[in-house]
Amino acid sequence: MTQPLSTPPQLDRSVALFLDFDGTLSPLQDDPDAVFLEPGMDTVLARLSSILDGAVAILSGRDLSDLSKRVPQSIWRFGNHGLRAASPGTPAGEVAAPAPADLLADMMAIVTAYEGVRLEEKGPVLAVHYRAAPDRGAMLTEKLGDVIKGYTDYSLQSGKMVLEAKPSGANKGVCLRRAMETEPFAGRTPVMIGDDRTDEDAFDMARQLGGWAVKVGPGETQAGYRLESHRDVAAFLKQALETS
Repeated sequence: MTQPLSTPPQLDRSVALFLDFDGTLSPLQDDPDAVFLEPGMDTVLARLSSILDGAVAILSGRDLSDLSKRVPQSIWRFGNHGLRAASPGTPAGEVAAPAPADLLADMMAIVTAYEGVRLEEKGPVLAVHYRAAPDRGAMLTEKLGDVIKGYTDYSLQSGKMVLEAKPSGANKGVCLRRAMETEPFAGRTPVMIGDDRTDEDAFDMARQLGGWAVKVGPGETQAGYRLESHRDVAAFLKQALETS
């Protein structure tokens, strides 16, 4: 049963704000390359960053280079589930080291057997998207899980119509904790807003550090608050600007 969670409190100037991208700041799409911020949201994010003295970050599973094409470079960006980072005004930089070649080959052999399923390389993270073939989820989970067992530093994490093979360091909770130990985030109250299972680690960490979290959309969650869609997230952030 989905938890009945309340609307989050207003943001104030003491918070450090961490935001997922897909499904949180933008609607989910069958084609991830077609996803961009809603018109005007780049300005909203830039203004919030200014008000919060730079303590606003996009924390995404997307590759940092790809993420940086879709959000303002005037704010912090953490890509690849936190494996790569770029500070405001800084380009994405060098491409992250790839996943092991044998793992890539093993996963590709599975993916190519199913129409509508595709594999995305995000540095060391490998994402298998099956939104165009939703009935393949259970079978892909089983087959990819068997492959991952042969790679001790990797685990398989499921999300919304995606399965990701991630090295141990690719964790949004770990990323949030490390960010909170540095400027401009240190000393603030962490707030994480996200929609997917990959955000749950960051929800938990934000709460451990005395902050709070917001789940976007339906589903069981560790977050204490809920917003229904990316449109509600946009309205919530715009309201923060009006009351700041």
